Amino acid sequence: MASFTFDQILAQGIRKGQVPARSRAARDWYRNRAKNVSVTAQQILQKETDKQRSSVEVGKMYLFGYDPKHKATLPYYDKFPLIFMIGEAKGGFYGINVHYLPLRQRAQLMDALYSLKNNRKYDETTKLKISYDILKSASKFKLFKPCVKQYLVSHVRSRFIEISPAEWDVAIWLQVQKFMKASINTVWKESMEKV
Repeated sequence: MASFTFDQILAQGIRKGQVPARSRAARDWYRNRAKNVSVTAQQILQKETDKQRSSVEVGKMYLFGYDPKHKATLPYYDKFPLIFMIGEAKGGFYGINVHYLPLRQRAQLMDALYSLKNNRKYDETTKLKISYDILKSASKFKLFKPCVKQYLVSHVRSRFIEISPAEWDVAIWLQVQKFMKASINTVWKESMEKV
């Protein structure tokens, strides 16, 4: 489905009476729909131009291209992180890259993260009230541990695509990760060992 846009899936769901993120049934509907979509990160980065941003904000979800500074010494890395920004870092920021988890665990983490949303609107005003300290203080967030990564702004290789809260459940199920230097199964196995 090369013509994929988040709006297409949202429109389909709304026609079927599924209000994004508001209920467990709606979250499951969008996740199941996203499982059947074939799209690459490059296609999203090129197509979703109305969602492009030049910077990131704590509590929001973003997809972007990345080329790590220390890629030669990393055991593996994701060229197209899908993150919730959780804080600033020297020269960059920290994010939870959900690609480091298998799909089922991504959904479990997302379900837990919904408890941190600042409102029930699921629009541009909605974001997570999130920080590293909040995440490490509650066992329901334990899946975040292998996903926390530091990103340097100077090594970001695209504009940031901001994923709206109504699209979070679609985005977490899209298979747009591109791990370098290791297979996805190796990454997921090691992530689950860290949990």
